[in-house]
Amino acid sequence: MSKVIWITGAGRGIGKAIAEAYDQKENTLILSGRTVSDLEKVAEGITTHTFVYPLDVTDELAIVNTVREVIDAHGKVDILVNNAGMSQRSLAAETDTHVGEKIMDVNFFGAVHLTRALLPQFLANDSGDIVVISSLSGKFGFPQRSFYAASKHALHGYFESLDLELSKTNINVLLVCPGRINTDISKHALTSDGKTHGQVDNAQKNGMSAEKCAAKIKTAVERRKKEVYIGNSEVLMIYFKRYIPGLFRFIASRIKPNG
Repeated sequence: MSKVIWITGAGRGIGKAIAEAYDQKENTLILSGRTVSDLEKVAEGITTHTFVYPLDVTDELAIVNTVREVIDAHGKVDILVNNAGMSQRSLAAETDTHVGEKIMDVNFFGAVHLTRALLPQFLANDSGDIVVISSLSGKFGFPQRSFYAASKHALHGYFESLDLELSKTNINVLLVCPGRINTDISKHALTSDGKTHGQVDNAQKNGMSAEKCAAKIKTAVERRKKEVYIGNSEVLMIYFKRYIPGLFRFIASRIKPNG
């Protein structure tokens, strides 16, 4: 069955891998992000119907206009993947407030604004999947991730509430919590003054491939899961935090945040 899938942050990393996972001839892919050249490069490698819609998710007016363009052109969106995001590598005591605001604008409000703009068409069709790429840091705090973890915690609060409000509809909300995935998100993470970190963390280099992560996300969507944890042994930290909090704090306080 054909699907229209809209992916934000589609120019690289998990977003790119999700686009490739949905590369089936019956699908239509909508790729959004800020860097047009990255999106076009991804589109060139896709065989199905693919359309590039540049979008800065911190611009609410641009979101409203782009949603109108997408619906006018394609009639509907079946799956929305809120993947646009940025990370952080800085101590809370040293991080400027404007850095935190930028992280919240991208990671939290970007997903909220785009989802709200598309929600009327989901409700009108009484169908659809809203996928939110959170993080394991959406389930617990971690050194040098204060604002990042806060933005991901916020996603859980908002989208769990939304999912409960939609419980009598055929619209599903899936929260995805990846751990260490081999992407360059740490390279583009913000430091205390808003500059980019500029290097990929060693542990991330050894993380799960973006392609394997995307395949697991696609399966979770098909099974209409509500929440999924993706990664290797780092996923255990969720259960340590839940059942053995002392052990969680012992381990978390000793892991090198840039390791």
